[in-house]
Amino acid sequence: MNSLLTLSVSICTGILSMSTYAQAPHKISSFLETIHVITGERTVVYSDSTHFEAPNWSKDGKYLLINKKGKLHKVWLHNGRMEEMPFPPGLAANNDHGISPDGHMLAISSGVVEADDPLRHTGSSVIYTASVNGGELKRLTQQSPSYWHGWSPDGHTLAFVGKRNGDFDIYTIPVTGGDEKQLTSAKGLDDGPDYSPDGKYIYFNSYRTGRMQIWRMDADGQHPVQLTNDQYANWFPHPSPDGKQVVFLSFIDDQGEDHPFGKNVQLRILDVATQAISDLTPVFFGGQGTINVPSWSPDGKQVAFVSYRLN
Repeated sequence: MNSLLTLSVSICTGILSMSTYAQAPHKISSFLETIHVITGERTVVYSDSTHFEAPNWSKDGKYLLINKKGKLHKVWLHNGRMEEMPFPPGLAANNDHGISPDGHMLAISSGVVEADDPLRHTGSSVIYTASVNGGELKRLTQQSPSYWHGWSPDGHTLAFVGKRNGDFDIYTIPVTGGDEKQLTSAKGLDDGPDYSPDGKYIYFNSYRTGRMQIWRMDADGQHPVQLTNDQYANWFPHPSPDGKQVVFLSFIDDQGEDHPFGKNVQLRILDVATQAISDLTPVFFGGQGTINVPSWSPDGKQVAFVSYRLN
């Protein structure tokens, strides 16, 4: 099913109770949506009766990048057409991928693509870079699991989440390769790092207080500050291109340190200057895969995300 239409508020805002995609994958439809942050107008760019996730907005504003069945696809905004990108057939991309600030490169989290057999992949997630047009993969992280989440504005550094010695923390690594640098070490999961557009800060979500909330720290990991403190489980903060707002995903019910698929969620906006939080969407059916990665439009007027529906 492929459509390009203006979304009425009722189509994907029903509160549903299915807890995981695995329980009934054949009953799920996925909706790639955009929402205007001022007017609240929602548009379905593409929909499908299969599962896909995690849109990035291209730097020229012409397409959205998503992962579907381990592959990366472009969805063209002018006509809703989906196009699989040309990568080695062994690519097993998960929902942590993104486009570089100059628009020329991709960071891709994937199972390990076997060099001697490009049809195979093994192990848990590592991070690769590649051309934005597809092709050869360059492996960056040697340890796994590693999940990419942010490019520094100068394009020189990647921020990611890695599990090392039993704990998930935030790390950085040069885009050219080299040693990874650990930025967080607090007890409890730290995840979702994304740089502010001036490169001074990294926004992230953390369970260090016993509830998942949004935080910000200096780009070197110093001076962490908690930005939200409410009853929701808050994940994946993404600052706007002008740095004045941060969109993030809120699970209505506490999920502990998990961010499962198939939950009641909504998108909310933090005003950086005033710290005020407002609802961007009503409650809808989503969670894992909805907005894992940066997805602001280049002009800062819209946000892309994925909602789901039981057929």
